[in-house]
Amino acid sequence: MIDSQPRASSTQEVVAELRKRSAFVFVSHVKPDGDTLGAGLALGIALRHMGKRVAYFQQDPVPRNLRFLPDADRVAREIPADFPSDALWVFCDMSDTGRAGEYLPKLDRANVLDIDHHLGNTHFGAFNYVLSDECSTGTCVLRLLRAMDAPITKEIATNLLTTIMTDTGGFMHSNTTADVLRISAELTDLGADKEEITEKIFANKRIAAIRIVGRALAESRLEMDGKFCWSLVDEKMLMETGADGEDTEEIIQHLRSVEGVDVAALFKNYDGDIRVSLRGNGRVNVQLAAGRLGGGGHHRASGLTYRGTLADAIVAVREAILAEGL
Repeated sequence: MIDSQPRASSTQEVVAELRKRSAFVFVSHVKPDGDTLGAGLALGIALRHMGKRVAYFQQDPVPRNLRFLPDADRVAREIPADFPSDALWVFCDMSDTGRAGEYLPKLDRANVLDIDHHLGNTHFGAFNYVLSDECSTGTCVLRLLRAMDAPITKEIATNLLTTIMTDTGGFMHSNTTADVLRISAELTDLGADKEEITEKIFANKRIAAIRIVGRALAESRLEMDGKFCWSLVDEKMLMETGADGEDTEEIIQHLRSVEGVDVAALFKNYDGDIRVSLRGNGRVNVQLAAGRLGGGGHHRASGLTYRGTLADAIVAVREAILAEGL
């Protein structure tokens, strides 16, 4: 009998469920990054090696910089028609099912496993493996693989190291602990190629990406005595530079790196939504700021989707970060 109340699941409970089930669907969030995708691919590969049937659901295409990941070519929006109805749907790196997008089929909660490391996770599954002290969802997966005594192949190690490097900003963020570095060294010893991951995720940029970064930086504003830096990207800017949404990912880090800035915000006004990325230096909890507007994330990195005009979104974000002490 599945408990109707949301609750956390132990490593032992999740491992038992992984061993019991015969089929799995791994779910990545919309606008996928290296953590949501790499975590699912790593666990999926391990379960396939155990003779399980595995599929990967993702509403959006695999981003250009993540197509090198082992098993990424198996990711699709459609699930095979003959897939078992009691397959376990494993959501990686998302606080609720809404992050999976509008094409997610209706699911029985009894068939949902939630693996995440975000503080704002709603424990939406029958099984919820949420470890907020972990640097990435991938390292949550690593705990499960170790508990199952699953061999960590080169392919699995590559996916796991990608999750770590994504969510630590290439080992630059404050969540890069000594333990994270030890795990990363172990994964490198197991065959993960740090140089390839660095090149694919951080260094291999289209010229359009460089142009949109330049445009966004040219539009940037400093406010609140230089403690708040923000900019925007809209449809017109994308069209004029030949860029797309994938090309905007590093802009927020440039805004945050400005001297004296405590909080940076990037407003993305395209594809019918206003999405806001927030980054902080730790003095202001941007996860709580985003939470005031229905978003979430981490203490230093968070995001939200704003329902309204761009002008109202800018005002609302200002008010939220001021309320959190900027």
